[in-house]
Amino acid sequence: MRITKEKKQENYERIIATASELFRERGFDGVGVAELMERAGLTHGGFYNHFRSKEDLIAESTENGLSETLKRYAGHDVLAVMELYLAREHRDGRGQGCTAAALSCDAARQPEETKAVFAAGIDKLVRAVEGGIAQHHGAGGRAQAIAILAQAVGAIVLSRACPDDSPLADELLDACRADCRDAIENRTRER
Repeated sequence: MRITKEKKQENYERIIATASELFRERGFDGVGVAELMERAGLTHGGFYNHFRSKEDLIAESTENGLSETLKRYAGHDVLAVMELYLAREHRDGRGQGCTAAALSCDAARQPEETKAVFAAGIDKLVRAVEGGIAQHHGAGGRAQAIAILAQAVGAIVLSRACPDDSPLADELLDACRADCRDAIENRTRER
């Protein structure tokens, strides 16, 4: 039985969304194609109507996840983004959170295609932070945006590595949130 182009696109989008969430929750190696397709409500064989391999899916879902992060924070002041990003809710919501924080370590062990997708997505995140600093606070530099993004992502990664009830998990978020805020505000005072 043939499906319409619209239904095929709908299935593709469902697979990407499901993969993006599952990969963020459990890593690239923690999710098999059969489980992914079942979770998406589709048959295992249907996977190959959309992707040549799991690696292709990883690259496409990574691009999707990084784009979701940009959309989630679009229109917010850069200081508000730091408050939202470095919050316990983001830390605990791994499947709905930032792809860079959830999967950067996994991406380092992936093929060059996936690394290239990550690099492009991270560059967009850096430019968004840089633009946020410049637009809302009068100054912004690429080096500062890189440092702030790296610190924010690192704080989420380290906080998630701690037990959920560990005071250190919250300390990491609190300290980095304050430091990022200070870095942004001090940059504007330097002008």
